[in-house]
Amino acid sequence: MANTKLKHQMHRILTCLQLLMGIFCTCSAQSPGDSLALTWPEAAQRFLQKNLALLSQQYNIDINKALAQQARYWDNPVLLTDQNLYDGKFFRHAQVDNQPYGQVYLQLQQVIKTAGKRNKQIQLANDNVLSATQQFNDLMRNLKFVLATDFSNMHQLLGIYATYSKETAALQQLAAGMDAQFKAGNISQKDNIRIKALLFSLQSDLADVQRQIADAQRELHTLLQETGNRVIVPVINDSITAGDITLQQLLDSATSNRPDLQLAQTNLLIQQHNLNYQKALATPDVTVGVEYDRLSNYVPNFWGLTVGVPLPILNRNKGNILAANTSIRQASNGILLVQNQTRQDVEAAYNKYLVAINLKKNSPPDLGEPYEHLLQNVITGYQQRQLSLIEFVDFFDAYKETTLKKLQQQTALLNTIAELNFTTGTSIIIIH
Repeated sequence: MANTKLKHQMHRILTCLQLLMGIFCTCSAQSPGDSLALTWPEAAQRFLQKNLALLSQQYNIDINKALAQQARYWDNPVLLTDQNLYDGKFFRHAQVDNQPYGQVYLQLQQVIKTAGKRNKQIQLANDNVLSATQQFNDLMRNLKFVLATDFSNMHQLLGIYATYSKETAALQQLAAGMDAQFKAGNISQKDNIRIKALLFSLQSDLADVQRQIADAQRELHTLLQETGNRVIVPVINDSITAGDITLQQLLDSATSNRPDLQLAQTNLLIQQHNLNYQKALATPDVTVGVEYDRLSNYVPNFWGLTVGVPLPILNRNKGNILAANTSIRQASNGILLVQNQTRQDVEAAYNKYLVAINLKKNSPPDLGEPYEHLLQNVITGYQQRQLSLIEFVDFFDAYKETTLKKLQQQTALLNTIAELNFTTGTSIIIIH
């Protein structure tokens, strides 16, 4: 049974490859190497390695790590000098007739930050590294969700295209001799026109699917950074690893793993650390130094100690402290907003997953092969006048509708799994 299913899966993949060659071929023939069949794990791996948006966001982490390193450095000392420019002669530094000339003044200053400002700056820089990492994770989560839905939707479109192509080929073969049959009086004009109208409708649907495939291919090429004209063909495996999951387990996973919720919590932490830093800024820093003065003080060679402190009279940083307090309240509300959104997202995704998985469990066995076999028999029966036009068209529509519904059911299940993984922030259900 497993071998039969595997052979059927490989046959569908080869059929899709052949059909896609027909879509994307123009004037020149293309070889099988112009297609790229990917399973979901292979597509996810290529996405992590090649997606330019992720690579660009990764640089933000490196940038903030460099800024965190910069925050650890002390301020440079300041060297001041002052000496005579002209006293009858330029830059005279000598003793003439027992009279010394040339003042030299040197001062070396160092700012000492008080109230733990340096450590608070380092903490804020480390917070920014954490924030950049969580932004990267959130971007990856969003893009991976887009990739997963595009991947399954592309597989559905290929299945729809294969179905329409089979029906179109069968109708073209049937319609080829309809005019001759009508002239011979074997069929009515109504039957002739109805078959051709049905063929035209299928060809229009087929063209519309081709346009959708072209758009989906563009998105997949962008996400996977696939250059050239190679056609990406998703290989969908029905094997899904999912244990018994409850809503509470999903909510707990989302609380622990969702990067947007972690980012909101980090933002609150940043605002709290910023408040501490702004309060520290209200404490003046101290500037200390040593100075040397030659020939301009009460002794020929003067050594002194300098201490400088700004007087916190006009500016005590009250505005920035107030703004930091307000930012904390804003960040707290942001956490509540994301928490509520997280719960709503998880509940909606879980309900959709239950609907999709129950539909899969209650679905009848695969009707693909029996329907395809019956399709040929129905066409032959209509040609031999064993079936009426109404019976023929009804079966044709039933074949198309059943096949499309099966594809929609499979795609809906895969998309709900992708949404469940997206809302919980982790691969809660694994697709092989």
